[in-house]
Amino acid sequence: QVRLVESGGGLVQPGGSLRLSCAASGFAFSNWGMDWYRQPPGKEREFVASINQSGGVTTYADSVKGRFTISRDSAKDTVYLQMNSLKAEDTAVYYCRAWGFNSWGQGTQVTVSS
Repeated sequence: QVRLVESGGGLVQPGGSLRLSCAASGFAFSNWGMDWYRQPPGKEREFVASINQSGGVTTYADSVKGRFTISRDSAKDTVYLQMNSLKAEDTAVYYCRAWGFNSWGQGTQVTVSS
């Protein structure tokens, strides 16, 4: 059974940084790419970033390019999202997802506010 547990969210001021983690279990993590998505208040869930199985290929939404970095540690079955230069519009619940699996974790809340 696929299990994804996101953590690391919180309240941060504009311009600040956060590092999100997603611990995966129940599948062969190293064989699958991973995505980060987010759902802003009152809006649809949207793509943020993806990383392939080896970690050698990453893709970002235009809105976060140059500010966010996705990475993975296959020894820990964990994917990360380093978020820098945060803006109010980054406020959302952040979720991770494994390619090929229709499972979501509980998400982690990120609030960017002064």
